[in-house]
Amino acid sequence: MKEIKINSDYIKLDQFLKLSEMAQTGGHAKIIIKEGLVKVNDEVCLQRGKKLRIGDIIEVDAKHLFKLI
Repeated sequence: MKEIKINSDYIKLDQFLKLSEMAQTGGHAKIIIKEGLVKVNDEVCLQRGKKLRIGDIIEVDAKHLFKLI
């Protein structure tokens, strides 16, 4: 599990995917999310504007696991 530090109360899911280098652009992030490849706290998330907060666990494509700190 890779830890990603944020300096605000939350980060939106599409922004997180770019920060974690799972997506190169916002459009790429949108596609990844729409295909159902992202889980937030063990639930598939289809909302690209979902607010992620410290302590959330994000799984991308069943291969990459991240925790917000």
